[in-house]
Amino acid sequence: MSSIQNNDMSEELVSIIMPAYNCYEFINIALNSVIAQTYENWEIIIVDDCSTDNTAEIVKDYISKDLRIKYYKLDVNSGAAVARNKAVDLAQGKYIAFLDSDDVWFPEKLSKQIKFMKQNGYNFTCTSYTKIDDHGKYLNRIIKTKVKSDYDGVLKTCPGNSTVVYDAEKLGKFKIPNIKKRNDYVMWLQIIKAEHYLYGLEEPLGSHRITPGAISSNKSSLVSYHWKVYREIEKLSMVKSSYLILYWVIATAFKLR
Repeated sequence: MSSIQNNDMSEELVSIIMPAYNCYEFINIALNSVIAQTYENWEIIIVDDCSTDNTAEIVKDYISKDLRIKYYKLDVNSGAAVARNKAVDLAQGKYIAFLDSDDVWFPEKLSKQIKFMKQNGYNFTCTSYTKIDDHGKYLNRIIKTKVKSDYDGVLKTCPGNSTVVYDAEKLGKFKIPNIKKRNDYVMWLQIIKAEHYLYGLEEPLGSHRITPGAISSNKSSLVSYHWKVYREIEKLSMVKSSYLILYWVIATAFKLR
């Protein structure tokens, strides 16, 4: 692990949002992938949702060597949505990026994505990504992003959480309701209604880790949360909600996400 580096202040600050809960097995790998970024002007805000393992000790060891790493612990276990919102509150950057504590970024992730945004005037972007198992083995799967998505496109195809970056200076900060699952999805739907389009960089710039105990690994349990998002949060019709559920089930069955 490298010690703190002098940031290139011509690079605008990127705030990286990371909720954390009992992630000692993987959080060091995620942090190492941030430290390895060729884009150096970042802060990562880790909000610990009252972990009961040694997540805090691991993070504090990193903080002693790199002051760009920030750590905050919630008073009570409150869920990923609350942790994510707290991290957004604390963010100071022009850009806000997201990285789950068990995912990995490739070294040029921020450099390429921020360049993509600046050169094209995009305020809300995502990238393609790969899938890895709990041992970090590549699963020979690339989840390809759409080049351009509107609100209906994001309803059908949610971007990978750890691939998203948006310009908070231009769009403001977004908060999400306290639902246990799919809370990142709700955030993207909020942003797309403000910005109108999500632009995708087709190159894979990170990996999503599939772990046996991960919330997202139990696809069947997510159906009810999708329904909640469509009907209760987005206020969609019964017909449209049913269509979107069917579309999501088929896409999942054919491993398109």
